[in-house]
Amino acid sequence: MKILFIGLGSIGTRHLRNITKLLHEKHQLFEIHALRGTARKLETGVCKLIHKQMTSYEDIDEQYDVIFITNPTSLHYETLKNVVSKAKKIFIEKPVFSNADIDLSLLEIPQDTICYVAAPLRYTKVFKFLKKLVSSKKIYSARAICSSYLPEWRPMIDYRKCYSASKQSGGDIGLELIHEWDYLTELFGMPERVNMYSGKYSDLEITSDDIAIYIAAYKSMLVSLSLDYFGRYTKREIELYCDDEVIVGDFTKSEIRFLKSGKVISLQEERDSYQLRELGYFLNLDDEDNNQNTILHAFDVLKIAKGIL
Repeated sequence: MKILFIGLGSIGTRHLRNITKLLHEKHQLFEIHALRGTARKLETGVCKLIHKQMTSYEDIDEQYDVIFITNPTSLHYETLKNVVSKAKKIFIEKPVFSNADIDLSLLEIPQDTICYVAAPLRYTKVFKFLKKLVSSKKIYSARAICSSYLPEWRPMIDYRKCYSASKQSGGDIGLELIHEWDYLTELFGMPERVNMYSGKYSDLEITSDDIAIYIAAYKSMLVSLSLDYFGRYTKREIELYCDDEVIVGDFTKSEIRFLKSGKVISLQEERDSYQLRELGYFLNLDDEDNNQNTILHAFDVLKIAKGIL
């Protein structure tokens, strides 16, 4: 199997290590190439996993089995245009693009090419529990939040220099934390209307918005979502207000809490566990019709995140 990574920041490096582990376990022979737009030195352990490094599209091979697009979001669209004919399977890190004002038809994606957009929270034990729960409960309202402190995301990197801090690179809070809208639409479907408020209010030295608040209307319920970069206590959870219970799905603590009865279900797992499940799903995808997160769906979710539904 021949694999190309385009971009090897923190998430690209994580995917590189995970797919290497997965393929070793499957006793699959593979070769990894990397196209990088930076001279930043890679860790020795990461370098050993790469057979060939390049700096130009002209240097990449004509065909790969799998391509990972893990460079900054603002580069995804042009990157995909450059490589869409060079692999039958393409993994695009979320969000799919930084701009919703684009023409997808110009990408000219071949009919037999599978383009999957990352949606890792769907593969967590918490989400899988919630998915089953939602189908059996009468829910009046849902309140979701993702709050954390950006300078602590990547301890070895100056937060002011990472793409999450840059509006120009596609690092706005609504895009960077698009995971939330991805799992909400998977749980409840697409909302009928969405109102969004966002801006830069903290003292963080960034150009991107650091808070976004949404209210989404569904036929039989309302959903609110709060996202921020400045929360000093990490919190990523959803509260479901049902007719007989209030249920919390806590992604940070990997648990489900039933507030009325006091019952707690622990679903402990490491981050790599669910990301390995996602990579396994992607590698086994053999038909675009079975793709759970197509470019079209991810593009609709992008519109919600930008408040233009």
